[in-house]
Amino acid sequence: MESRYTEYEKESGLKSKNGSLRGGHRLRRGQRLGKYRIEACLWDGNYAAVHRAYDTIEGIRVALKIPHVHLMDDQFLEDFRHEVRLAAKLDHDHVLSIKNASFIGDYFVIVYLLGEETLADRMARRLSTSSILDLAEQAIEAVAHAHQHRIIHCDIKPENFILFPGQRMRLTDFGIAKLTLRTMEASGSGTLGYIAPEQAMGKPSFRSDVFSLGLILYKMFSGCLPEWPFDWPPAGVARLRKKAHPDLIAVIRKALEVKPARRYADAQQMLDAFQRVKSKSLAHGTKQGRRRKNGTARRDWRQVRFDQFRKTFGRALQTRYDCRKCGGPVSEFMRACPWCGSSRKKHSEETAFPARCPRCERGLKLDWRYCPWCYGPGFENISSREYSDKRYEARCSNPACKRNVLMPFMRYCPQCRRAVKKKWKVEGSREKCASCGWGVAGNFWMYCPWCSKRIAKNR
Repeated sequence: MESRYTEYEKESGLKSKNGSLRGGHRLRRGQRLGKYRIEACLWDGNYAAVHRAYDTIEGIRVALKIPHVHLMDDQFLEDFRHEVRLAAKLDHDHVLSIKNASFIGDYFVIVYLLGEETLADRMARRLSTSSILDLAEQAIEAVAHAHQHRIIHCDIKPENFILFPGQRMRLTDFGIAKLTLRTMEASGSGTLGYIAPEQAMGKPSFRSDVFSLGLILYKMFSGCLPEWPFDWPPAGVARLRKKAHPDLIAVIRKALEVKPARRYADAQQMLDAFQRVKSKSLAHGTKQGRRRKNGTARRDWRQVRFDQFRKTFGRALQTRYDCRKCGGPVSEFMRACPWCGSSRKKHSEETAFPARCPRCERGLKLDWRYCPWCYGPGFENISSREYSDKRYEARCSNPACKRNVLMPFMRYCPQCRRAVKKKWKVEGSREKCASCGWGVAGNFWMYCPWCSKRIAKNR
């Protein structure tokens, strides 16, 4: 079995003490856990997995958060008990309450109501100004309620806001939250991309959560996520100025101050400031929409181009994300931005798959043995069952494999790791990259997203 793992896995510490990879004790679809019947794995992280399950007694579907069995010790379980106790302190419309938390056999299970999607999922689709303002207000209200109870969340990000019917949103995952009366030293835990600079240094405070909220608001309006050193203006500011009122931009800018003392003291202060400018922002968005409809405002030619591309190729190429550098639509499996040529060796956004490759951070299915997007590590077989998928379009060319497990734009077979020989095409385009031979949308793109070479235009 040892030969199935790479040196990368050994160096990165992905194996547990018993030799299995993290998350090796995954529950299978149809497996019973007390009164719950497992239906799917929704997310698999470093320390726990979240499953969709059916409550056979109450007749409802729920989300089960279950720590990985091979990691559980007294301290680890105490951390999860801490999460449960913090969540139990909060009673608010925009905080996800816990239905139950208990041991079921060898598993420690935290039960939540099942939402429709995360804010990260919703942000991958177009949002109106009114929807952004509504979701932003709910997010700030949730964090403000936690701050009123002296709780610093420490992991504010779109994935931790769950949407329910009627666009009702609730904050969850208090796993690394800190209960404090003052700023305190901590471990620097959090999620890269949404973590405040001082929190990364191990000194979180209420102002750290404010910074993370500012990042979420900025991305909802602009489509871009600011990066270190967080100089103003960040990328995407032109789109922010088109959609947001100047007074609201001032609120976001104050939340994103690098020096904590210059930010709002807590989320309640930020909420008060946000609510004072919300009506102006709503009117601004309505006015901008009318101007565009009446043709009295000229649109950015690049945005027009992006919109045309989405209508033509968006569904076929699954362009759910925006390039952080230029704002152009990109897909999870693209290795370069086809608009500006910037590298996408890693996929830093959310994924539609239940797991991630630790090397390229692209999505994986639970029955894959290898990452099909990069020459990354192998994974322990969780189950001998092979899951079908309507996205599978081709068979592996390896005579010893010959499985119908290839999705468009895969580079390697996820079962045997054989390099894919098929030259993938872009549905709706006959053009090919002169360098790699894969399909391109040459009428729109400047660069090949598969090999990053500049596309030669026929003049």
